[in-house]
Amino acid sequence: MRHTTPFAIGETYHLFNRGANKQAIFTSQADYDRFALLLYLANDSSAVNLRETLRRYKGQTFETIFEQESKGEQLVDIYAYCLMPNHFHLVLQQKSEKGITMFARKLLTGYSMYFNISHGHSGIISQGAIKSRHINNDPYFRYIFSYVHLNPLSLEYPDWEEKGIIDHASAREFLSKYVHSSFPDYSGAVRPRRSILSLDNTPDFLKTQNDLEELLSSYKAEKESA
Repeated sequence: MRHTTPFAIGETYHLFNRGANKQAIFTSQADYDRFALLLYLANDSSAVNLRETLRRYKGQTFETIFEQESKGEQLVDIYAYCLMPNHFHLVLQQKSEKGITMFARKLLTGYSMYFNISHGHSGIISQGAIKSRHINNDPYFRYIFSYVHLNPLSLEYPDWEEKGIIDHASAREFLSKYVHSSFPDYSGAVRPRRSILSLDNTPDFLKTQNDLEELLSSYKAEKESA
């Protein structure tokens, strides 16, 4: 993971990357589940033994692991995430020295190994090193939080940014049912995957920004000021 400026403890960042040559990196529910599980298990200062974990929970759903598997000292606070067919977004804060670097390395190494074996693929699956942007003020934080959670709309409404959202109720329902994002966790859903997030440490202004209209408003405000 290349990063010219060291990540700082207590600072928040937007991490993102896409598949090499824009290829899909999530092609099945199993792919999404494995990445989500790694988001949870890789956020630990100790080594990840995913094979042993899966062996212990053999025959049970991934949701059971989220409910029952405990972690040690966390490397980062994860505030938001979204997994799309050919890319992903993470919003997180560093908790310990080199925490983001260690977390990202374990996450991407673990997923690349799984993907290559499961899909008979060889070589890299991502488009270069993971990218990062420092979130250094509240307006930008609101914008990134909105951007990440609104991302799935492009799957259902490809031109929503140009034409806007006409049917807000349908768009809100779509986002609420898009399980590969943390939007459901902020909009009232109770599910085991909430354990991926550090909701207790989430800035107060994000805890209330959980509805479609608020996300669209924050997204539009930052876009217009840019």
